[in-house]
Amino acid sequence: MTDKLDTNTAWLSRDVLESIRANVPLVYVDAVPVRVDEVGRVTHIGMLLRQAPDRSISRMVVSGRVLFGERIRDALLRHLEKDLGPVALPQIPPEVAPFTVVEYFPDADVSGFHDPRHHAVSLAYVVPVAGDCQPTQEALDLGWFTPTEALSDRVRNEMTGGHDRLIRLALAHVGQLP
Repeated sequence: MTDKLDTNTAWLSRDVLESIRANVPLVYVDAVPVRVDEVGRVTHIGMLLRQAPDRSISRMVVSGRVLFGERIRDALLRHLEKDLGPVALPQIPPEVAPFTVVEYFPDADVSGFHDPRHHAVSLAYVVPVAGDCQPTQEALDLGWFTPTEALSDRVRNEMTGGHDRLIRLALAHVGQLP
């Protein structure tokens, strides 16, 4: 791999990434995995348990960087399959428009969304998954919560970085805010 960019994978070296994070907002995707009933109503929200950027163990949605030259749809699929397993069968809609745009800042007071590493702009999606989901790689667990459970104090207290607000926005977007 070169010092700048490996054109086969679009990964940056650690030093280059840290330099960019210090100077340029990065584009991310946030995907709220959901299970839906036969009429498309959200019955459960999937949240990973993993180490957050602030080093806490937290509940969070699927999230990750969009690589240079990568389509948003491909980034969503890559992160969903990486975090939920290859047979999660995410159902990305034909028109990939986010339900909201989230800005993460190193200073938690700027927007309420916090990532101590950098300023990131994230396109957020609600994505139905149909298959068997198994947390992979750095995820410690994957929990499925009803909309009411997802907004409970118990679950919200397990989230950091504003992911509790993102879940609330996602549920409002699909008309399932309890």
